[in-house]
Amino acid sequence: MDESPLNRRHFIVNASASIGFSAWLSDHLAAADAAAGGGKVRHSVCKWCYRGIPLETLCQAAKEVGLESIELLDPADFPVVKAHSLHCAMVSFPTIEGPGGVKIGPIPKGWNRLEHHDLLVQAYEPLLEVSAAAGFKQVICFSGNRDGLSDEQGLEHCATGLRRLLPKAEKLGVTLVMELLNSKVNHPDYMCDHTAWGAALCERLDSTPHFKLLYDIYHMQIMEGNVIATIQKHHQHIAHYHTGGVPGRAEIDETQELNYPAIVRAIQQTGYAGYLGQEFIPKREDKIASLKQAVGICTVS
Repeated sequence: MDESPLNRRHFIVNASASIGFSAWLSDHLAAADAAAGGGKVRHSVCKWCYRGIPLETLCQAAKEVGLESIELLDPADFPVVKAHSLHCAMVSFPTIEGPGGVKIGPIPKGWNRLEHHDLLVQAYEPLLEVSAAAGFKQVICFSGNRDGLSDEQGLEHCATGLRRLLPKAEKLGVTLVMELLNSKVNHPDYMCDHTAWGAALCERLDSTPHFKLLYDIYHMQIMEGNVIATIQKHHQHIAHYHTGGVPGRAEIDETQELNYPAIVRAIQQTGYAGYLGQEFIPKREDKIASLKQAVGICTVS
């Protein structure tokens, strides 16, 4: 007998139709899809890309276009999205004042500096608690800029600091997710700017399920290209994905160079069933129409 997933699925459907076990069918088809390595992305959008639109209005629009999540939110935003029965797939980063009034926690000042660790732990611990209490289980973090550090020093420093926070994350069931960003165009000198470096950090932390990467497709296309092959190679270390048109970070349609349907199919084929966050900055006047179009582009079988 041909044991391909398609033929097995055909057999299960026919058998179920004959005996009427609809619940059995649903459970077994899901198991078959998982065994075959298939997934289905869920749709999310980053709040910051729609700064001119009140969060309440964005929530209403999100529901209308099929989104399940609005992300990169602060705790003050949680009640609004929860009131609309929406999720927050990725909680935003905390900031805390360091020496000389420097803000620690944003992209340039992250975990790769030993002198930031005490303040970062102080800032992240309460954020992990309030996020977990709200049911939001992924919190973003950043490596910080190199500022003269070697990649090896940065890996060691990040691992040293994150190990202090991971027991708390594990206890709460929260995952710390470090974003991969380009250092060519948007974030000069950022350290976590190649997937291989981020994967090496995951492995240095013993590939714990409570530390993973945010693979930003826009950033990594600029930085290293080879998007689909990279996702296939490193998907076990990736907890979340972001979109954006290249060049320019505008709409993800035919005006830019990436083939998003093919990329989303590749993501789904890894078994990923998490959220895909739309993080392009709409250039058109009707921003919600651009968001609806993006959801359609990324809804693939």
